[in-house]
Amino acid sequence: MLPRLLPVRFPSSDAEFDAQLERLRALLGDVAEFLPAIDLLTDDAPPSEAVIYPQMLGDAFRHVEAMRVLDRPRLVITSEFGTMAMWDWEILRYLREEGVETFAPYELEAARTLCRALGLKRELAGTRFVVFQDDPGDGMQASIFKRFYWWEEECTQRILDRFGVRIEHRSFRALGEAAKGIPDAEADAAWERVRERTRLGEMPERSRRAAFKLYLAIKGSLGDDPTIGGAGINCLNESFFSDSTPCLAWNLLYEERGLTWGCEADTVSMLTQHLLHRALAAPLMMTNLYPFLMGQAALKHERIAAFPDVEHPEHHVLVAHCGYLGVLPESMSTTWTLRQKVLAIVDDDATAIDARLPEGPVTLAKLSPSLGTLSIIEGELVGYAQYPGSDCLNGGVIRVPNGPALMERISSHHAIVMQGHRPTEIRMLGRLFGMTVEEVV
Repeated sequence: MLPRLLPVRFPSSDAEFDAQLERLRALLGDVAEFLPAIDLLTDDAPPSEAVIYPQMLGDAFRHVEAMRVLDRPRLVITSEFGTMAMWDWEILRYLREEGVETFAPYELEAARTLCRALGLKRELAGTRFVVFQDDPGDGMQASIFKRFYWWEEECTQRILDRFGVRIEHRSFRALGEAAKGIPDAEADAAWERVRERTRLGEMPERSRRAAFKLYLAIKGSLGDDPTIGGAGINCLNESFFSDSTPCLAWNLLYEERGLTWGCEADTVSMLTQHLLHRALAAPLMMTNLYPFLMGQAALKHERIAAFPDVEHPEHHVLVAHCGYLGVLPESMSTTWTLRQKVLAIVDDDATAIDARLPEGPVTLAKLSPSLGTLSIIEGELVGYAQYPGSDCLNGGVIRVPNGPALMERISSHHAIVMQGHRPTEIRMLGRLFGMTVEEVV
């Protein structure tokens, strides 16, 4: 859904206003809808997600109250390059000191991110996340799963109140039964449609069929409803409802329709992922964090003897989920293979994705339980670690700037790992959605 941008003309605007507006249509027309321009002092303002000033003039000093009345995000994009012009600094500082905040990107990609985020904000009010679960917390490894906030009614209500996203619960038991009832021939046909691009490791035919049947069952349950922006399953804690895991399904449904996926039905991770990916269009995924500082408490859970040998281990984190890095779509990966399951908690015919993000800069991110703070940590994916016979056959190793600070301020054991460092755009996203962006350094 594209955001509606309302161009605003100052009383002394000249031909440069119209010329710049045409440039902006060319630069941003695929990520924003431009409404007919209005005059700041004489025209009524129709509904829009933001106003945009293609030209900034000294009129701003004299008509600050009129600018204040247009109480919606204000974009200042006045250069031919899709950014603010350097001559705008004085006016922007004046407006800020008068309490009139603006968004003035100094890179074209930041302007495009603003537009995507504004469109996302418009879209979220009608968005649903479908979550398949029955009695979360009471199943496998209950001592672990009974402590997670994302299953609390308070969390579900906060997601609705703060972002407008509705969480819709459906039965995992019924979904698992529906998947098992799909004929083998349909599962085989689904495999034939994707086998040219989707790599499967060696596995029994029944495991492949189980994975594709669960994919078809989820796809059938969701239908073509455009209001469903994400889906998750309580796939570990209630794994007894299915003879497979939804890893393949999340990959295929992302590639087919851009669906946000939720491992373990973690709606807070889903929301974090949805916000970042839809706004920044960056490769990302959810995984578990195992800071080296956690020592045996982390090592025992992954059934490994020691962390990788690195300099300054206190500033490193092992990231792994379900035996590998975690659920990562093919289009975001440098390597990608669907393999047989690793964890004992799931059915013998379950599967898991063995994939890699490119090594290099990454950002760890997660919304806090209040949903009012987005914590981010800029790090470096320095390599991968393999532990045969463990629950970490291929995990990532991330160097962070301050391991002790991470331990003190981390929001959850689940975190989003996003490729790249883009703090400026993340801060803009925070401002648009009324979130504090906490940078852990």
